[in-house]
Amino acid sequence: MNKLNISRDEIAEAMQNEFGFNRKQCLDIVNDIIDIIIDGLQSDKKVKIHNFGTFTMNNKKSRIGRNPKTKEEYNISSRNVVTFKASKILLKYINNKINDL
Repeated sequence: MNKLNISRDEIAEAMQNEFGFNRKQCLDIVNDIIDIIIDGLQSDKKVKIHNFGTFTMNNKKSRIGRNPKTKEEYNISSRNVVTFKASKILLKYINNKINDL
């Protein structure tokens, strides 16, 4: 897969091609994994996947923003953001693949 964005269906299709499960089973697995990550973020604010990385939910406080064109100020409300930090093993794997190109 050589794309910037990948859908759940494309992940399920790749699993189907790799493991031979039917399409619905693969899509259910993908959706279950995503649901587990979301549930973990909502309850614990952090989900660590061994040898892959860590998803963390942080709260950004409200602040004053500015429209760069009009210089008009407005309030940006507080919100939750999700960040991802790749594990050292994942980074090493990615950097080795890039260097092999």
